[in-house]
Amino acid sequence: MKAIILAAGKGERMRPLTLTTPKPLVRAAGVPLIEYHLRALAAAGFAEIVINQAWLGQQIEDHLGDGSRFGLSIQYSPEGEPLETGGGIFRALPLLGDDAFLVVNGDIWTDYDFSVLHQPINGLAHLVLADNPPHHPKGDFSLIDGKVHDGEPDAQTLTYSGIGVLHPQLFDGCSDGAFKLAPLLRNAMAKGEVTGERLKGHWVDVGTYERLAEAEALIEASR
Repeated sequence: MKAIILAAGKGERMRPLTLTTPKPLVRAAGVPLIEYHLRALAAAGFAEIVINQAWLGQQIEDHLGDGSRFGLSIQYSPEGEPLETGGGIFRALPLLGDDAFLVVNGDIWTDYDFSVLHQPINGLAHLVLADNPPHHPKGDFSLIDGKVHDGEPDAQTLTYSGIGVLHPQLFDGCSDGAFKLAPLLRNAMAKGEVTGERLKGHWVDVGTYERLAEAEALIEASR
């Protein structure tokens, strides 16, 4: 199974730091965020990684190179213009092949065990859902008997962690350009084609300086 790390965002809420440093290269406890993913993916048995990049993306390529120092093979999918999550993944599909692939947001920190996802999925997507953080109390989706639902009345909600497995067929009918991933997922949910699991471990959406500090505290505590 291949994996794609989404690393094209501008990280506007973390300016001025991200005016000169792409968000995936922001350091948490001395290590660029994206390196935590690369090491965890290598430990979980992944070998081929795709990284999409746009904002200051050449810095990411220059820093990570071909991935060999992580025991990985890295290919890059440059965007030029912002394509949003769906459009960015669609642009990278030729590098990802015909089988389901792991996707992980480059601006999160987690100690989740990616090896759990190194297996076939039943449907078009499998999402890892986290407990709702304080900055997103309403959550995104519900997880009922292993299936992910949208807008289920009276059901507990969870937050999409930015970790999942997607099948290329999820993007059937799409065309090159900017578009969001969420509508594709919701359409698949309506057809019962999205499975899910609850995240075990720690997870931080590193979108602000405060949450970067939260991630650093968790990293230091685990050392």
